[in-house]
Amino acid sequence: MAPRILLVRHGQTEWSLLGRHTGRTDIPLIEEGKRGATLLGDRLGRSPWSGLPDVEVRTSPLSRAAETCELAGFGERATEWDALMEWDYGQYEGMTPAQIKEVAGPDWLIWRNGVPAGETLAEVGARADEVIDWAKSADRDVLVFAHGHILRVLVARWLSLEPSFAAHVKLDPASLSVLGWAYGEPALNHWNDVSHLES
Repeated sequence: MAPRILLVRHGQTEWSLLGRHTGRTDIPLIEEGKRGATLLGDRLGRSPWSGLPDVEVRTSPLSRAAETCELAGFGERATEWDALMEWDYGQYEGMTPAQIKEVAGPDWLIWRNGVPAGETLAEVGARADEVIDWAKSADRDVLVFAHGHILRVLVARWLSLEPSFAAHVKLDPASLSVLGWAYGEPALNHWNDVSHLES
């Protein structure tokens, strides 16, 4: 099984900056997002990562993730994988939480109430489980480039928690997180590390 699973959320986009739910709409990175992806690549090229020469890389095929992967220096080594795509938000695609609450009511929460005509949280959880099964079958570190909500669900499932636990973990654009092991059990080593953006 993989010693470590490295998770990268894509860089900033216009919609992520505005808080709009960006599922399957193919929104490109803005300049800030490109800078974040490049800085992340610089970080992974230095000690202790040293370019991760043996890592197996997979990316969401959506351009904001694939471009982050490319700018970070892993594009030629990456395989695109639909399992890493963001939650399909259905009728709420492109809307902010405030706009959704005008339609769905003030108590709406995606992790509890879901979205109409899109994926259920259980379906997102099943995709996260597919990624975990792949990672556990690997014999080396793995690196994935994906999206905020799918990665938050992935960490919940890695820890054997319900997908709704994802509500309790924040994940910023161009962040680096690391899942690993402690005493033989799945563990959270680092989460939402954006120190490379603060230089």
